Amino acid sequence: MLQNIYALTLIKSISGIRGTIGGKVGEGLTPVDIVKFTSAYGTWAINKTGIKKIVLGRDARISGSMINSLVIGTLQGLGIDVIDLGLSTTPTVEVAVPAEQAAGGIILTASHNPKQWNALKLLNADGEFISDAEGNEVLEIAESSNFIYADVNDIGKVNSEDNYLQKHIDKILALPLVDKAAIAKADFKIVIDCVNSTGGIFVPALLKALGVKTVYKLFCEPDGNFQHNPEPLPENLSALSKEVLIKRADLGIAVDPDVDRLCFVCEDGNMFGEEYTLVAVADYVLKNKKGDTVSNLSSTRALRDVTEQAGGQYYAAAVGEVNVVTKMKEVNAVIGGEGNGGIIYPELHYGRDALVGIALFLTHLAKFGKPVSLLRSTYPGYFISKNKITLTPEMDIDKLLLKVKEKYKKQPHTTIDGLKIEFDKEWVHLRKSNTEPIIRIYSEGNSETVANNLANKIIADIKEILQLR
Repeated sequence: MLQNIYALTLIKSISGIRGTIGGKVGEGLTPVDIVKFTSAYGTWAINKTGIKKIVLGRDARISGSMINSLVIGTLQGLGIDVIDLGLSTTPTVEVAVPAEQAAGGIILTASHNPKQWNALKLLNADGEFISDAEGNEVLEIAESSNFIYADVNDIGKVNSEDNYLQKHIDKILALPLVDKAAIAKADFKIVIDCVNSTGGIFVPALLKALGVKTVYKLFCEPDGNFQHNPEPLPENLSALSKEVLIKRADLGIAVDPDVDRLCFVCEDGNMFGEEYTLVAVADYVLKNKKGDTVSNLSSTRALRDVTEQAGGQYYAAAVGEVNVVTKMKEVNAVIGGEGNGGIIYPELHYGRDALVGIALFLTHLAKFGKPVSLLRSTYPGYFISKNKITLTPEMDIDKLLLKVKEKYKKQPHTTIDGLKIEFDKEWVHLRKSNTEPIIRIYSEGNSETVANNLANKIIADIKEILQLR
């Protein structure tokens, strides 16, 4: 039954097109849909820049090769030259786009979604995700089918590039805050879980370049047959945790299929916590470079605590990588990202990058000189509770949020993305889903009980408002 539901899923968002493989045209991510939206993006890129060159890369999903062929052929048909990186990562494509002076880039990946999903993630000429307005322009072109294909003499050419793995690693090694000698001296033993995607190629190569000699591999064959749910959450990393203990390793590293999310397992088998990936890396960066930080509204308060302790200022952005990047540029932040294990280090590029996150974290751990569990204990202990309420489709969610805001108007709050209300060092964030009639309710406190109690209080308020309407 679940497969049937998935087979009818095609989501057209401003940042790209994602869906499940198969089904009818317009209902799943079919070849016709792939050609249509690639045509729209290619047309938009030419109109925007006048450049007829696009960088293409993909994760190791089973459907990747098929989609890659369709995308290349379509771009060629528009008269666009393609720089095909083959099996790659999202951050590597982001690095390659400006290096190649291309009009943009496409990454074929559905990120942490299961293997039946794939997507076209769309980048601008800076190698960053396209904006809301730009995404809507692409969708409008797709809706109107306003494409003009090239004649036979102007068909685009394809250049396969396999050297961007090394170029990406070289850029990371050249960063002043990455200390290869300190990492090598620490002689870490590391277990990695790369969920049968391109992390299985890129993470071992990075670790070797950083001087890590002992690496134990889990699920590193990039064949797209994910051996567990690919989202790097604690419930999906039990094998990694077990292997860290068996090998008596110093830590475990997990990435998602396109290598833009990162999390760690401590030497005792416990989770470092994906929310604390950014906190730890930011702590290291701020110890060496004074500045400000940014994360989205649903990320842990611990980043704010660490930032203020270092003399910087913390800023919150709406949920979504493009929103975090926009805010980071606005305030000239030295580090930022998202609580899902996404590190954005602008000295390298403005995109979530697990590879630079690994290099900075290992440098931090090497200089700390103690087990990773002790490093984790140096940070404020918060717990995030994630809940949702399903509403009837006709319910006016915006009006409902206004009523909740009115009830708590004396508390510090923000409405830049739904409604976030602060209660001293606790908070609750309510956001409506763009794809289904639900309200997502995230809350954070200094314990699981406190976070759950806060969420339950807000849920009770919402139910009371619904009964009174």
